[in-house]
Amino acid sequence: MNQKETIKKVLRYIRKYRIRVILSLALAALTVALTLYVPILTGDAVDLIVDKGLVDMPGIFAIMKKIGIVMVLTAFAQWVMNICNNHITYHVVKDIREDAFHKLEKLPLKYLDAHPAGDIVSRLIADVDTFADGLLMGFTQLFTGVLTIFGTLLFMLVTNVPIALVVVCITPVSFLVARFIATRTYSMFKLQSENRGEQTALIEEMIGNQKIVKTFSREEAVKAQFAKINGKLEDSSLKAIFFSSITNPATRFVNSLVYAGVGIFGAFVAIRGGISVGRLSCFLSYANQYTKPFNEISGVVTELQNAIVCAGRIFALIEEEPQTPDAKDARVLKDARGSVELKEVYFQYTPEKKLIQDFNLSVKPGQRVAIVGPTGCGKTTVINLLMRFYDVDSGKILVEGTDIRDITRGSLRTSYGMVLQDTWLRGGTIRDNIRMGKPVATDEEVVQAAKAAHAHSFIKRLPQGYDTVITEEGGGLSQGQKQLLCIARVMLTLPPMLILDEATSSIDTRTEIRIQKAFAQMMEGRTSFIVAHRLSTIREADVILVMKDGNIIEQGSHESLLARKGFYAELYYSQFAV
Repeated sequence: MNQKETIKKVLRYIRKYRIRVILSLALAALTVALTLYVPILTGDAVDLIVDKGLVDMPGIFAIMKKIGIVMVLTAFAQWVMNICNNHITYHVVKDIREDAFHKLEKLPLKYLDAHPAGDIVSRLIADVDTFADGLLMGFTQLFTGVLTIFGTLLFMLVTNVPIALVVVCITPVSFLVARFIATRTYSMFKLQSENRGEQTALIEEMIGNQKIVKTFSREEAVKAQFAKINGKLEDSSLKAIFFSSITNPATRFVNSLVYAGVGIFGAFVAIRGGISVGRLSCFLSYANQYTKPFNEISGVVTELQNAIVCAGRIFALIEEEPQTPDAKDARVLKDARGSVELKEVYFQYTPEKKLIQDFNLSVKPGQRVAIVGPTGCGKTTVINLLMRFYDVDSGKILVEGTDIRDITRGSLRTSYGMVLQDTWLRGGTIRDNIRMGKPVATDEEVVQAAKAAHAHSFIKRLPQGYDTVITEEGGGLSQGQKQLLCIARVMLTLPPMLILDEATSSIDTRTEIRIQKAFAQMMEGRTSFIVAHRLSTIREADVILVMKDGNIIEQGSHESLLARKGFYAELYYSQFAV
């Protein structure tokens, strides 16, 4: 996304607050006009001092009174202008951040899987904050600076054309300096922003996975990785800051040239009687005011470059292709019986790596289907497709005879109960976490579900029992306890279809036996998909699908597959080999 496109998008957000923008511009013009009026009054006061004893004190006092009134009006106008600018900036930033967050809720899982969480967080927080700083500086200094330049030039042309032309001739040097800096800083700030996002992603990943880092003694490797990214960030930041820091001394040099030119040329004009001493002092003041905005604007340009880069990263997120919305005539799935069919399904995460190929499966209501196979064969991918976390590349998945693309996602997913190897918890009480799938459940129903999942006993031992507050990471709960809460959540909702993906992987053997009995009771009359590595847990399944490289290579009951002495038999007996 180039600068022009990004600026157009920013202006579309600002357009909503155009009345305040017009007011801010009007106040900026008033502030500049009043500021430029002060040197004229000062020059008039100087001209009233003719010689020793020849000073018009009443006239000077009258002029001082005018200056005082002008200064008060200028301060008030600046105060109101700053209020407008702050309102515009932070409302625009609020709108952009809300749009970015809302888009995050609509993005398909493939985007979230392909982008580190830390980079997305960096865009929503760090990049938006940097953009806000640049936008505010643009409003507060850019408008006023530009108006000051044109206003001062106009006043100077009205006062004395030849001296004003001296200023105009030296001015292009400032534009050359600003252009030189701007063309070099954009790419550097872009690289700096990308490196910062990469660093945030690494930090976020390491904080969330400290146990894994320590378990595998990866501290030194992680520190080396961080040092490498930190070095890249240091290099890009130093280059960006170096070129942006040239701004101040370069523009000050131009300021000095303008001031010296006005002083020397004006002195010769004054000696010849072409301008009074008071007007010359007024001109020198204008020369100062004329060149000062160039210094500020060049600094603002540097900040705006950084802000535009950050805005580009945010808009890239906002304009990412959203998840395909539900069809307008999509069916709301109600009272599902559990009939599921996959017809000639093809799917792959990336074009260069094939995965699910010509997958066919027919599941009758109430059947228990186990899916087994080596790691990476596509077991969890099948679950992702059933839940429509991903859409198939070709083929169909039918539930109750309807293509799931013609069913609302909400009603489809409500019809499934999921317990995965990875636990899903949110910040809140234990009761709230169990109640997540059924917010209207009574306290008694929550307790019954917890008892069915064999979670009641450990919950009662917690400091506040069911009212104990936990974090998204589960606080002081063990992995097994967190998994029991997820199981209790499904026990509470009792949907018509179940998905169990290594649902008891973190639970001790004794509790697992009890939960397997509870699952067996729960699965009665419900279509169930069971993904398992421990094959001893799926012997009672009606159908076992053996997958390899995205295809079903064997299918049947536990006994029939063992009798076939194929791939399933190899997998099964390998778990009991000594």
